Amino acid sequence: MNIDIKLHKKDIPADIDLSKHKRLSFDCEMAGLNVLRDPLYLVQISTGNNDAHIIQLDRETFDAPNLKKILNDKNIIKIFHYARADMAHLKHYLKVNLENIQCTKIQSKISRSYSDNHSLKTLIKEFANVDVSKQFQSSDFGGELSQNQLKYCANDVIYLHRINEELTKILTRENRINLYNDCLKFLKTRVELDLAQFKDDIWSH
Repeated sequence: MNIDIKLHKKDIPADIDLSKHKRLSFDCEMAGLNVLRDPLYLVQISTGNNDAHIIQLDRETFDAPNLKKILNDKNIIKIFHYARADMAHLKHYLKVNLENIQCTKIQSKISRSYSDNHSLKTLIKEFANVDVSKQFQSSDFGGELSQNQLKYCANDVIYLHRINEELTKILTRENRINLYNDCLKFLKTRVELDLAQFKDDIWSH
């Protein structure tokens, strides 16, 4: 499959209008999962048409007004895999409050009770019948990016539209869609708890 990959420095160019799309998939590459220690490096976006826009952020200013406009647009459905981590980094570094979120990891955990593996690689294999490589998952995304790294970043967003649609079908069929939607209502609060350094299960005794 040919993927149209575009690398943008600092921000999405003004002449690329992604706001016309009602659904966009997103992913982030960070130095790690500790928000205060590990900076946000990249934001990837796909319209679902075998394309990937990869934005390499300016880590001195994180000034990306065109990207922030898209992220802040409440009318755009934003599809993530493990939205919790990406939302925390986006809020901390880009100062955006995301609305209208879909999370394929939460979808998978509620719908795919027949499996204990909810990784993106597993979902891509099951619903797109593609065995993607995760070789570059732990590579350094803070410097110059290789073609293999760019392809890895693209793979993390181009399949999310289809996965989201297929998991929604299962959730609806199994009468679990309301449970999933209720979980999404708590997601922003879970991110706020993460940013406030509450890492433990707050529901435990």
